[in-house]
Amino acid sequence: MKFNFDNHILDTDRRELRRGSDLVAMQPQVFDLLVHLLKHRHRVVSRDDLIALVWGGRIVSDSTLDSRINAARSAIGDNGKEQRLIRTIPRKGIRFVGDVKSPCDARPASSSEAEQPRAALALPDRPAIAVLPFDNMSGDREQEYFSDGISEDIITALSKLRWFFVIARNSSFTYKGKPVHMRQVAAELGVRYVVEGSVRRSGDRVRITAQLNDTATGSHIWAEHYDRELTDVFAVQDEITDAIVTAIEPQIYAAENFRSRRKPPNSVDAWDLVMRALSHHWRVTRPDSLAAQELLEKAIAIDPNYGQALALFATNHMFGVHLGWRDIATAAPIAEQAALAAIGADSEDAWAHTALGSVYFSTRRLDHSLAEFELALQLNPNFSLAQGYYALALTYTGRWEDAFAATQRAIRQSPRDPSSAIYHGVAAYAQFVGRNYEEAIALAREATRQRGDLTGAYRVLTVAAGMTGQIELARSALAELRRTQPNISLAWIATQLPWKHDADREHYLEGFRRAGLE
Repeated sequence: MKFNFDNHILDTDRRELRRGSDLVAMQPQVFDLLVHLLKHRHRVVSRDDLIALVWGGRIVSDSTLDSRINAARSAIGDNGKEQRLIRTIPRKGIRFVGDVKSPCDARPASSSEAEQPRAALALPDRPAIAVLPFDNMSGDREQEYFSDGISEDIITALSKLRWFFVIARNSSFTYKGKPVHMRQVAAELGVRYVVEGSVRRSGDRVRITAQLNDTATGSHIWAEHYDRELTDVFAVQDEITDAIVTAIEPQIYAAENFRSRRKPPNSVDAWDLVMRALSHHWRVTRPDSLAAQELLEKAIAIDPNYGQALALFATNHMFGVHLGWRDIATAAPIAEQAALAAIGADSEDAWAHTALGSVYFSTRRLDHSLAEFELALQLNPNFSLAQGYYALALTYTGRWEDAFAATQRAIRQSPRDPSSAIYHGVAAYAQFVGRNYEEAIALAREATRQRGDLTGAYRVLTVAAGMTGQIELARSALAELRRTQPNISLAWIATQLPWKHDADREHYLEGFRRAGLE
């Protein structure tokens, strides 16, 4: 549904507000508040109604509600003094009073703007589960990382149970802060079960509530709450995981007697730092990469044997190498030492083997790299990052068809992943290796559409366009590549990227030569 008013178009399906052609940034709660006012513009909406919709009936202060109303006004060029669009009715509530065209009168999005509606994903042959980000009930936004960390721990633990199909963290976290229906989640992620909950942290104690929902019936299968001393947070995570397993597959649980446990660090402080670092790492930008590295260094200083911190530290370094942010000669030895230490701390941690595989990949030990990624996927078949890295290593060994299949698994396991652009970029390169240039161009364009700063996708778009003789496209892609990776050169490509076959390297270099790179 679209609403057209005062040079603005609000699109509820795409969750976008545009002023003219400009996209207006809005917090999810502010967007939901504005949508509710527009939908009910023919009446006064009480403050209680807004709280019920935006905050799910939770207790919020008047100042919090007022700040969201003011933010909604600011987003559409209104203010509390004029109130020409959003008006406060004393002792009654709020009403949208601007002139709104009916949804069918709103300007339709062009083909370049519109996103094709997603068809519901088919359920896989295993029980499919999504864990939504747990709500932070502490009243302190600085504690957001803590509730996120609990959710991530549950995802990791469930993923090790091989009879489940678990949606990756980056897809389930796209629902963070948004009111969603279970059927919507089921359709968009292709799952039957959804786990949701909340975390309230106060002093040295924590209360965690969780429930398991059947999306087909909308019913709760299981619900529980846990009150614990903060130092018992890892035991709580195990209890929640075991309870979910028992509720969904009691026969398998009884037969296998399988418990998935992550070795906790010796210090909760170190765990806090890793959770903060993860939030930066997933953004895949140079500043966030540096921020993650700094946090991880602090965590490792507190607990030198913390496997998750060591693995993420190594992976973060090698991301930087492949994207041209870090020098391989400096980064690789540091990353390899950390990855080996992570495996020493927990040899069954998929993150640790993925980290070591990424080091082997960038240092041209491709066979060892593939072995590490395959082991990581045996330990955690739902680890989309390992699938993506595995696909990348396969392309550099010339196995482009296997690589493309791995990218499709990564995209399916995490269908709403912010890292989806990376997986599309790898898929594009696989098609380039297979000499399917038009397919490579289409996939690379999709990757750059999703992320305008993705170095690898611009590389593929440049060489694929160069090989097809689309020189104008090749040169424009090369210009974008130089923006995202200023040090790009034929010498860098020839020496820094780890091809197994000389012919594949020459094929890649030829595409760049035709685009005008020297």
